[in-house]
Amino acid sequence: MRINGTAFLVAALVATVGAIAFPVWSYADRSGTGQANVAAGTVNTQWGPLTAADRDLIVRVRLAGLWELPAGQQALERAPSQAIKDAGDHLIVGHTDLDKRVRIVAAQLGVALPNQPNEQQQGWLQEMSAASGAEYEYKFVNLLRSAHGKIFPAIGTVRNTTRNTLVRQLASDANQTVLDHITILEKTGKVDFDAIANDAVAGTTASPTGPAAPVPGQVAPSAPAAEPGANLPTTSSPSPGAPGTVNTGRPDPVDTAGVLG
Repeated sequence: MRINGTAFLVAALVATVGAIAFPVWSYADRSGTGQANVAAGTVNTQWGPLTAADRDLIVRVRLAGLWELPAGQQALERAPSQAIKDAGDHLIVGHTDLDKRVRIVAAQLGVALPNQPNEQQQGWLQEMSAASGAEYEYKFVNLLRSAHGKIFPAIGTVRNTTRNTLVRQLASDANQTVLDHITILEKTGKVDFDAIANDAVAGTTASPTGPAAPVPGQVAPSAPAAEPGANLPTTSSPSPGAPGTVNTGRPDPVDTAGVLG
């Protein structure tokens, strides 16, 4: 009976410890979960928590300017066509402004910034420098359009998830600039959308989803307008600019860190 009693006591203790431990290990922020990974790289600032993803975006915005500014300058100098020249102008103006903003934000948040493009970006600049004529136009437009298309969703993710007010504003500014550059690059008429689409799905194996494909010759039913239930007065407009344009006008940043001198 003593042995059985001891075994029963041990079993009861194990069950009790297990009951206590289970809630701890079932918490969402335990090691290895998304919440724990975010917390591990997060530091507190007066503008809100600064995550590793926030810092990554800050660095990526800086890097974008370090290669797109010289790319835009090269386009203006070589000026093979007015459309390419216009795109180069937008790159220079947009990234001069955005670089000013990212340097101020980085100084306020204590984030170290790179001072030269990364190896891949240097390779893109070399590709453009080595090309001429139609090949140059193709490489200029598509290397830049592809790069902008890839950072676009990353900006949206950080804009959606960040709890830092400075990073949120930087993401908003970067979003405007990137969309403007995408738009002006597409206006050249030289974007290879097939190549971009194929590159985006390279390596994926999942079947496409969405509505059924349209049937040739069959007219799809028209959809009713999406409208409010009452004639409510509104004051905003659908877009701040004409179709095919992006309004990038915004006030100068407040340089509390004295970055601009």
